[in-house]
Amino acid sequence: MPSEFDIQYAIENTQVLHEPDRRIDTFGSTQFEFQLVSELMDEINATRIRTGQITAEKPLILRPDPESMADFDFDGFGPQGQAFGNFLRENLHKLAVLKYGFRFKMDDMQEEIVHEPIDQVCDKLKEALRISGKPMNAIIQGVDESWEISLLKFTVEMIEKSQKINIFDFHRRGLLG
Repeated sequence: MPSEFDIQYAIENTQVLHEPDRRIDTFGSTQFEFQLVSELMDEINATRIRTGQITAEKPLILRPDPESMADFDFDGFGPQGQAFGNFLRENLHKLAVLKYGFRFKMDDMQEEIVHEPIDQVCDKLKEALRISGKPMNAIIQGVDESWEISLLKFTVEMIEKSQKINIFDFHRRGLLG
């Protein structure tokens, strides 16, 4: 299991070199293909390329349970805290959070080791993607030992970039108040 240092290191050293042209669809699942490139630590000029798919499930609207708010105690906060508690109770039906689910198809994942410097490998992958024009592909440069953390960082970034669009779509259809 990676340590907190390993996780932080992987997050800081992961870059999305090419992101998909589209975001996570609001009303359906979205499939991304990825190539995660990492440098082998025990071999000079050796680069691992992991290729696979990620499926982002359609976002779900989660609303808080009104009965759980009745148990929330705003005592000791003074008039502003009491007023905020009353506001929450009255407007709870308007509050919502989007939940995103991801499925990683590990059975479709492949990996290969290329005996070239990582920069050259990344350049070749970006050029191949430019020529193929596949809109749902991502190229991620990450850390070999913590490659799953690098992939998760990519998914979090996709959520952040999709969330405003998804909320707009839900509002437009009258699904959020």
